[in-house]
Amino acid sequence: MNKKYLDTSFSILQWLIFLLANAIALPIIIGGLFHLSIEEISTLMQRTFLVVGVSSFIQAWLGHGYPIADGPAGSWVSIFVILGQIALNQGQSTKDALQILEGGLIIAGLLLFFLGATGLVHRFLRLFTPLVTGTFLLILALQLSGVLLKGMLGLQGTETHPDYATGTIAVFVFAIITFLSIKGIGWIKNYAVLLGISCGWLLYVVVGKPLQMPTHTSFVKLPEIFAWGMPRFDIGMTLTATLFTFLLVANTIAAISAVKQLAPLSNENEKQTLNRGVGIGGISHLISSLFSTIGIVPLPASAGFIQLTGQKKVKPFLIASFILAVISFVPSVVGFISLLPGPIANAAVLATFVQLIGIAFQTILSEKLNQRRLTILGITLLISLGIMFLPESTFIEIPHYLQYILSNGILVGTMIVILLEQFWKE
Repeated sequence: MNKKYLDTSFSILQWLIFLLANAIALPIIIGGLFHLSIEEISTLMQRTFLVVGVSSFIQAWLGHGYPIADGPAGSWVSIFVILGQIALNQGQSTKDALQILEGGLIIAGLLLFFLGATGLVHRFLRLFTPLVTGTFLLILALQLSGVLLKGMLGLQGTETHPDYATGTIAVFVFAIITFLSIKGIGWIKNYAVLLGISCGWLLYVVVGKPLQMPTHTSFVKLPEIFAWGMPRFDIGMTLTATLFTFLLVANTIAAISAVKQLAPLSNENEKQTLNRGVGIGGISHLISSLFSTIGIVPLPASAGFIQLTGQKKVKPFLIASFILAVISFVPSVVGFISLLPGPIANAAVLATFVQLIGIAFQTILSEKLNQRRLTILGITLLISLGIMFLPESTFIEIPHYLQYILSNGILVGTMIVILLEQFWKE
C-alpha cells in the first residue's frame, strides 16, 4: 500500500479519535448532573458529535484555518454545574435550567458573531498579552485536570466510588502516551495517542469490563432540534453570557496562539484570522443551542496534541471532522464509538494537557518575568485556583447571576489578570 496514503489514513484516524475523546466525557458528566436517562445521554452524545464535527470543519475551512479541534467547553461546564445546583436548591426542574442554558448559548453566539463580523474583536487584542494568554491556558489546564482525573477513576455521572482497576488502566494509558511522545521514534511517536488508546481499550476488555452495545431501531436517525425545549432567557444568564463572551474570545486567542507556534500558516493576516475564528465561534454557539449541546469552542489542548503527534496538516483534520459529522446520523456507529471507555478517553486528553502546560509557561516566559508580572501571576493563580476548592455552598446566599460568575475560577482568574495587566503599569 502507498506509504503516503497509509500515513494520511492514520492521521485521519488519530484526529478522529482525538475529536471523539474530547466529545465523549463532558456529555456523560452533564447527563449525570441533570439526571438524564441513558437514552437522553446517548442522544446528547449524538448531537455533540454532529456539532463538534460541523464546527471543527467550518473553523478549519472558513474560520481561523488551523487544525484545531472544537469540542465541548470545560468553561461552559462550570456554568452548567452552577445552574444545575441553583435549580436543585430552588426546586426548579432540570428542563427549565437547560432551556435557560440554551438561551445563554444564543446570547454568547450572537455577541461572538458580532465581534468577528465587525472586526471589533481586534480592538480587544491588546488586552490579551502573553501573560494573560499564558495564564488563561494554565488555569484552564489545571481546572480541567480535575474533571479528567475524576473521569479516569470512573467518577462520572452518578458514580461516587472510584474504580481502581479502571483507574490503573487509565494511568497506564496516560503514561504510555507521554512516554511514546518523548522517547518514541518515527511513526511510533506520531501515533502515540492512537497506540495508547488501543492498548488501554484492549486491557479494558481483557480485565472483563462490560461493554454493552446499545440497541437501535433505525439505521439513520436525525439529531433532534431543541431537545431540551425552546430556549428561555433571564437577566442573570444574559449578564453571565455577556461576560463569558470575553472568556470565549480569550479561549479562541489562546488556541490560535498556541497552535500557531507549532503549525504556522504562511502569508496569513493575523487580524483576519482572529476575526474569522471568533465569528465562526459565534455560529458554533448558535448551532450548539439549536441542537441542545454544551457550548463548542476551539480547544487549546489541540496544540498539545499537535506537539505530541506532529499532525500539522489541515486536510486530514478536515476529513476527520467531516467523518464525525456524518457518522452522527448513524445510531449504530455512534453506539459503537460510545463504547470507548470514558476513563481511557480522559487519560488520552490529560496526556495532551502535559504539552499544554508547557505551552502556557512558554507563552508567559516570552516576556521577562519582573516583579510586577510575577505578582500578577501569583495573585491570579491563588484566587482562581482557590475558588475551585471552595465548597459548593459558598455562594448559595448571593443572587444566582453572581453565583455564575464568582464560582467560576477560569472567569474570575481571566478578569483579574486582564485588569491587573491593564491598570498596573510599569
